[in-house]
Amino acid sequence: MKRILAIALALILIVTLVGCGSRKRQPIQLTLSTEDSAAILAAAGIRLPDVEEAAGANSNVLWFSWGDPFQNYNDDEIVNTGFYTFQEKYNGSLTWVETTYEEHNDRLAALLLSSDAPDVMPGGTNSCAFFPRNCLKDMIQPCDKWIDYDDPLWAPMKDLAELFAFGDHHYQICIKTAPSNVVPYNRRVINDWGFDDPVELYYNDDWTWEVFYEMCEEFSDIDEDRFALDGYAYTSMFLESSGEHFVMHTAEDGYWLNLDSPAIERGMQYLYDIKKNDLNYRGKDGSRWALRNDGAWGAGIKDGQCLFYVIGESFFRIPPEEMAQEWGDTSEFMFVPLPRDEQGDGNYYSWTTFDGLDSALGIVQGAKNPEGAALLASCMRFKFIDPVVQQIDENQLRNVYHWTDEMLEMSKETRRVAEEHILIDPTFNLGPNLDDTVRQFMGDGIIRTAEDVSWAQIKESNADAMAFNIDELNNEIALYLEELESKG
Repeated sequence: MKRILAIALALILIVTLVGCGSRKRQPIQLTLSTEDSAAILAAAGIRLPDVEEAAGANSNVLWFSWGDPFQNYNDDEIVNTGFYTFQEKYNGSLTWVETTYEEHNDRLAALLLSSDAPDVMPGGTNSCAFFPRNCLKDMIQPCDKWIDYDDPLWAPMKDLAELFAFGDHHYQICIKTAPSNVVPYNRRVINDWGFDDPVELYYNDDWTWEVFYEMCEEFSDIDEDRFALDGYAYTSMFLESSGEHFVMHTAEDGYWLNLDSPAIERGMQYLYDIKKNDLNYRGKDGSRWALRNDGAWGAGIKDGQCLFYVIGESFFRIPPEEMAQEWGDTSEFMFVPLPRDEQGDGNYYSWTTFDGLDSALGIVQGAKNPEGAALLASCMRFKFIDPVVQQIDENQLRNVYHWTDEMLEMSKETRRVAEEHILIDPTFNLGPNLDDTVRQFMGDGIIRTAEDVSWAQIKESNADAMAFNIDELNNEIALYLEELESKG
């Protein structure tokens, strides 16, 4: 999984810095030669700063995280061309301040109290997100002094960055995006059941919630241990593909509730019917919340016991032998965007998310080298849109992971869907009380309960608490902005 660029670059020279018998983990220095595509990007007005003028050059960045996607510790890991540019062009370096995922918030708070702040940490839209709660706690600072979202390098990310802002203050450096989820399936299984191929349905604009549900209903048989859906992500797919969310947010208006949306109600009704009619995997003990084969990704797809395993695309960017074990080989495997609401506006939707620990960053409050952190982020962004690097990644998928041309084209299509209509899940890290209430509203709140609970019942039980906590959050944001403005 971590060999994405190393095998495809024109020249790689590896000099190991670890002495014989040393137990201390050390980075491996990599020197590489690739085609210089700066001129291609410059034609579009996209440039990195000159070395002599670059703030943050010749400096060390303190990277606080539970993983280090920048530096190599084994000779078969990713060659991170963005970090390589920061290192070679700007004489930059990076020190990994290690933490664990479970303890990173407490660890960061301790470092801030001791005036030993790191410079930068991962962001995102999922459970590692720092917006908004950690920003309101003054753990993350606005990035506007160092990142200009009107600059051609960053302009394509501006609309997305607005969703991580209070007023005029942006808190997340948005580098590269991906669709949150897609719908993978095995074509042999689809054909055996006489179903229309979802790819053909999609390109004919007939890939709808109704068609998806009818396939699931025909396929599933609890007595045969055959269920159309497995995994986690199908519980949010109707919310995700509705084009709306039950909590909405803008930089200007803060947070508000959207619980009475007809689109959300339609989607939640489909999810309720999926549970009630046993279309999602049931454990041997009858558990309503269970996963086949101890949660192996894609379990049952190859064997025809699962029809659709809604999940992120990165879970099948894997070596062919791993792919064949659960999903089936790439000659029979395919995926499509989430289906659309047949009563909606006609568009396909997917939550926009971030692709890896280095794809969305936050500058820590009290950072001693925010300029270096921003320069590193700019190098990452520059190389992400570099056509040569994109071609290397495509060659990796084609030649090593055996992706077909059709899969490569569909990958571009799913990314287009996620980028054309920017939509995120804004409900992580809102605060303890609000987070608990949110979990009741998410689709898994319908799936998890032993009894059949409708969307209307969930709304009635939780809406008042949700509204109260949203008001509290907006009041907290208003006070925070007043204090921020008073500081100048």
